[in-house]
Amino acid sequence: MQGLYFEDLSEGQSAEHTRVASAAVIEAFAELSGDVNPLHLDEAYAKTTPFGGRIAHGMLAAAYISAVVGTQLPGPGVVYLKQSLTFRRPVRLGDSVTARVTIKTLNASRAHATLATVCEVNGKVVVDGEALIMVPRRPA
Repeated sequence: MQGLYFEDLSEGQSAEHTRVASAAVIEAFAELSGDVNPLHLDEAYAKTTPFGGRIAHGMLAAAYISAVVGTQLPGPGVVYLKQSLTFRRPVRLGDSVTARVTIKTLNASRAHATLATVCEVNGKVVVDGEALIMVPRRPA
């Protein structure tokens, strides 16, 4: 399975997908990551925080960005080199999170692409940042 090659990419190209941050997903992410912060898992505790209830791990939204990069744009074969993230708003249980990546710049000499990355809930940015990726070249 091979995604897009560097030669298939163009600035402004974009891809996205939407996932629901359900309680089951958040609990599975806690188990897989080892991040069992009660803010994510314990409603009684989370109600005592400024969020007033459980929220998803910020890195869960980041994983949704990674999923777009690794499966759609450019897809299988890509190598992540760097990702910056700013967490703007909480993702709450049951939120539909749309992760989107857009190609900002292409570096042909290195087969690198810089991507604008964003996650939104109800049209509001919850996470944004920038990624640097290395994209396979088309075989000669």
